[in-house]
Amino acid sequence: MAKRVIVLMGPAGAGKSSVASYIKERFGIPQVITHTTRAMRQGEEDNVDYYFEDDQSFDQKHFLEEVNYGGHRYGSSMEGLERAWSRNDLASIVLDTKGGETYQEILHDQAWLWYVTVSKVEELEKRLVARGDAKQAIEKRLSSAEFKRDLSLPDSLKNKAVVIENDDWTTTKRQIDGLIQGTFGN
Repeated sequence: MAKRVIVLMGPAGAGKSSVASYIKERFGIPQVITHTTRAMRQGEEDNVDYYFEDDQSFDQKHFLEEVNYGGHRYGSSMEGLERAWSRNDLASIVLDTKGGETYQEILHDQAWLWYVTVSKVEELEKRLVARGDAKQAIEKRLSSAEFKRDLSLPDSLKNKAVVIENDDWTTTKRQIDGLIQGTFGN
């Protein structure tokens, strides 16, 4: 089987991380670990939650995409993707839609695009509150240009991405099982 990466995109609160966790537990599909220059938070582990870098080590990686957020650098590298592929020919990564476009441009058919969304936008705010995000952080996120951009699938990815409407977790898991089993027969 050719090596592929499931690119999980969608707005905050849609359930991208839940999907990544589910396919890791159910199918053994590892998640690509990304890089950051921010300090490690309590409970985080290097090489598990992120590859924690300084500016010099960050500059030595071969990034597929990178962003600067809050004065810190974040990115996904070919090195991280290759490490995930060394464990399984199929890996996953959570990105924004801009990152998804970049993966599509660089990896072509190796990027299996999944756009995770919900039918009602109001549900996203409820989920952010339920997961414990601070009220001020939620308001900032919901008004951001990135959040608004990720509310819909970019035209460049239409007819290329699988759309998963995550309104009901049981239905979502069934759809995911069908996608993976239908493609790989696991």
